[in-house]
Amino acid sequence: MWEKMAEEEFPNTTHEGFNVTLHTTLVVTTKLVLPTPAKPILPVQTGEQAQQEEQSSGMTIFFSLLVLAICIILVHLLIRYRLHFLPESVAVVSLGILMGAVIKIIEFKKLANWKEEEMFRPNMFFLLLLPPIIFESGYSLHKGNFFQNIGSITLFAVFGTAISAFVVGGGIYFLGQADVISKLNMTDSFAFGSLISAVDPVATIAIFNALHVDPVLNMLVFGESILNDAVSIVLTNTAEGLTRKNMSDVSGWQTFLQALGYFLKMFFGSAALGTLTGLISALVLKHIDLRKTPSLEFGMMIIFAYLPYGLAEGISLSGIMAILFSGIVMSHYTHHNLSPVTQILMQQTLRTVAFLCETCVFAFLGLSIFSFPHKFEISFVIWCIVLVLFGRAVNIFPLSYLLNFFRDHKITPKMMFIMWFSGLRGAIPYALSLHLDLEPMEKRQLIGTTTIIIVLFTILLLGGSTMPLIRLVDIEDAKARRRSKKDVNLSKTEKMGNTIESEHLSELTEEEYEAHYIRRQDLKGFVWLDAKYLNPFFTRRLTQEDLHHGRIQMKTLTNKWYEEVRQGPSGSEDDEQELL
Repeated sequence: MWEKMAEEEFPNTTHEGFNVTLHTTLVVTTKLVLPTPAKPILPVQTGEQAQQEEQSSGMTIFFSLLVLAICIILVHLLIRYRLHFLPESVAVVSLGILMGAVIKIIEFKKLANWKEEEMFRPNMFFLLLLPPIIFESGYSLHKGNFFQNIGSITLFAVFGTAISAFVVGGGIYFLGQADVISKLNMTDSFAFGSLISAVDPVATIAIFNALHVDPVLNMLVFGESILNDAVSIVLTNTAEGLTRKNMSDVSGWQTFLQALGYFLKMFFGSAALGTLTGLISALVLKHIDLRKTPSLEFGMMIIFAYLPYGLAEGISLSGIMAILFSGIVMSHYTHHNLSPVTQILMQQTLRTVAFLCETCVFAFLGLSIFSFPHKFEISFVIWCIVLVLFGRAVNIFPLSYLLNFFRDHKITPKMMFIMWFSGLRGAIPYALSLHLDLEPMEKRQLIGTTTIIIVLFTILLLGGSTMPLIRLVDIEDAKARRRSKKDVNLSKTEKMGNTIESEHLSELTEEEYEAHYIRRQDLKGFVWLDAKYLNPFFTRRLTQEDLHHGRIQMKTLTNKWYEEVRQGPSGSEDDEQELL
């Protein structure tokens, strides 16, 4: 009876981790079920494993700094002994190849094992090395010629890069289907065509500086090469995004429309984000006067410089495109709200960091010949080189003839040939090829090896033959030709090292700005809109008193710094005069 009553009143139950069992004696027992321990958010390394990881990281840092130090000495020797005919990228890549060979011999003799230290990590490139390079290229851009030629630059950068990517990608796909080369599917072919279409702006602009070409034409090529990097990255990300999706049930037109929509979202969304960040930085430093504390002012600029990259990557946009447009806008508006000290400090810091990043990438490009497993297919390499050169030609020549219908400054056939020849490939295709997530591994190794060969081919062969081409193609005027025989200089470090020659250090008072810009009748389009409304809104107009105070501050600080410079133990006034 009691057993039946107990079962009816208190049935066996299990409730939220407690197992309650009732017996005829009405004795209640409970068993507590503990929750499963959560996995640690970060991997925990203790003891010997943590020590080995710390030692490996330390050796990687040491190896990278050692490579950079040797490369800096090499660039110094190029400048010291006037070897200006040799581009720095060519010299650094050659040094990387030599160092890679030496390390391989050391490993073969079992004297040391630096295999892990010499490996180039793509994530390090995109997070640490590429953003300073892209931001500095936008920040040091000559804004006047850039905005006046924004239409032509966009045509070359966007449509020209897309044409090149489609030519190379389509050629690889159809050659693979014809069993001429290894087969790649459509998205992988387009991804390779996109990454290999990124040209190297350093070598390109060095060629045109040596040729003493028209500044407008110089800006067309330089502006196209800068935007080209960002467009190439966005196109590659578009192809990777299509690869990650299941597109088997989607028609060709739907695939094309999805790719176009993804590209437009990445391009314009990232550009808008970078532009907005740059404008916000201009307003912040216009209304918050930090000019009397240059350290805080400089710190704020560094934060705003990297801010759009992190935000864009966090919301699935292109951080490279965002940081490029942010650099252009911050240089055009924010820079003029800074004190003269911070202006110089910002420019020199950006150039130094960008130089170190570029040098590091080119050095590891040379090292990669010996540090990665390769898959070499001669037919694939030869056809890719042919397609790259043909894609560049299909890009440059038709668009140049099209632009000549609308331009006052015509692009001559000789100039078109120089533009085609100067389409060197550099660090970005190399890093993008390592970043591609392709299966199987043999396909990834094939694309990586082919990319390295194409980059080395364009840098060493085309870059090394720059000076003979300058002599062969007679496009200089007589005065420039006589000067170029002695003063041709392909060293970016020497040309860009003098910060006081920058356009940014010219400050105008409110009256001078109105006389030079607003009252001019020849301004039109965006240049007029910028001069009339945007520039006055986002920049601080200075009075004569402000300019006088700034000049006094610069003179005072310069004299103070000069007095604090210590001479060596054997230093003397004669030595100091000799150095000056």
